[in-house]
Amino acid sequence: MTGVQADRLAEPTAPPEDWVVALSTPGPEREDALRRLHALLLRGAAFQVSRMSALRAAVGAAQVEDIVQLAADEALVAVLSKLATFEGRSRFTTWAYKFAVLQAAVELRRHAWSHREVPLDAAPPLVEPRPSPEDYAEGAAFAAAARAAIDRVLTPHQRRIALALMVDEVPIDVLAERLGTNRNALYKTLHDARGRLREHLAELGYVPPPARSRGGSR
Repeated sequence: MTGVQADRLAEPTAPPEDWVVALSTPGPEREDALRRLHALLLRGAAFQVSRMSALRAAVGAAQVEDIVQLAADEALVAVLSKLATFEGRSRFTTWAYKFAVLQAAVELRRHAWSHREVPLDAAPPLVEPRPSPEDYAEGAAFAAAARAAIDRVLTPHQRRIALALMVDEVPIDVLAERLGTNRNALYKTLHDARGRLREHLAELGYVPPPARSRGGSR
């Protein structure tokens, strides 16, 4: 029997009435609450991984249980670190379950990209070439303008980051590791790139102009 299966089966006592108190007070009740919480997080992580079928297939069946286990472990740490923020607006188990879902998605994407090449130079088209009915003419024109703007107004570095994060959907942690940088630096680059694109597209009349502060232009 695997560790995941054992956690799901071993629940001899009733769950705590107050999870926060049970998890905050040393003793047998806390150990039981921790075990129950971890079992819940395992179920949440397994559910999320089962929904992401394409990425699950990319990592292979052999790694799926490891990913679920790792996600549940990380989610447990996150839940315990944020116990003080639980406000009781929903059931504690519902609140905690979301940590597992989020962490499972992060772990699965990270594993799926761990051995894949990150395309930093190629610039794939934003729309596939095909006949454009009149109903789609405006959308096609906007896509063409956006694609041209990526090539013309962004620096090479901004273009690589924008394409990797927005088009290829490379996880930001993976991209940061590959480039030897950090999440904050990539977020700043992406923010600047989006600002340039919006200003250029606003000049062409495709989007509203960006709001300006009372102090004038930035």
